[in-house]
Parts: sequence; structure tokens; C-alpha cells
Amino acid sequence: MQKIIPDAPHEVLLVLDGSTGQNAFEQAKQFTLATEVTALALTKLDGTAKGGVVIGISDQFKIPVKYIGIGEKMEHLQIFNRREFVESLFS
Repeated sequence: MQKIIPDAPHEVLLVLDGSTGQNAFEQAKQFTLATEVTALALTKLDGTAKGGVVIGISDQFKIPVKYIGIGEKMEHLQIFNRREFVESLFS
């Protein structure tokens, strides 16, 4: 990317599968050791996974959550709203 855009990358997203549970911690650990992750995206929140593990990952690694995926289509990728997310964990 830096050949085309000299100051790239502008952002490094770590995309985690919401159904992996505690294994997502190890994935985040390995990726943050390998590169400077600037934001998280959490997918597969439309299934049975609640994705609560992302709160701990965001806190431990100091990485903000930017997107969540609640389906398979492009329009199902949404900007993360922390208040709505927390409310959904308890509903």
C-alpha cells in the first residue's frame, strides 16, 4: 500500500469472530504483537454469540471497537454503538 499511498496504512483493523469466545483473546494477543492494531471489528453477532468477550479485549489491549457485523451483507456491517451493545448483552 505504501507504494501507492505513502502514509498508508491509515488504520489496521483486527476482525474477530464473535462466536470464538475466549479464543479471541489469544488472537488479539498474537495480532497486537505482530502489528499495531488501531481498531476492532466484531462479526457474527447475528447468531447465538453475544460477543461480550470484545469488551475485555478492547480494555486489555486498549483498542477501540469500530464495527460490528450482524449478518452476511454489506449493510449488516454497522458502526459500533457501545450503549446499544451493552444493552443487548443484558436483554
